[in-house]
Amino acid sequence: MTMLSFRASEEDATAVTAWAERLGIDRSSLLREALHAHLVRLASEEEAETWERVPPTNEEKALAEIEEWSPAEDWSDWVGPTR
Repeated sequence: MTMLSFRASEEDATAVTAWAERLGIDRSSLLREALHAHLVRLASEEEAETWERVPPTNEEKALAEIEEWSPAEDWSDWVGPTR
């Protein structure tokens, strides 16, 4: 892993500490998870922009119809008991 260091406001540092304590994790874990989630969101936004600029071809869309199929078998017995 690479060490990152940055400055944060006192308010944010206090909030991070409080949330880490509430969640039962250390501040580093909380910040790592927050950074990862933010980077994933940015990447998905970039991907969406790419799809708008370069829409999928007919070949790429061919499998979309399969997505709408319903299950070929009855899987209702996999559902647990209802209360």
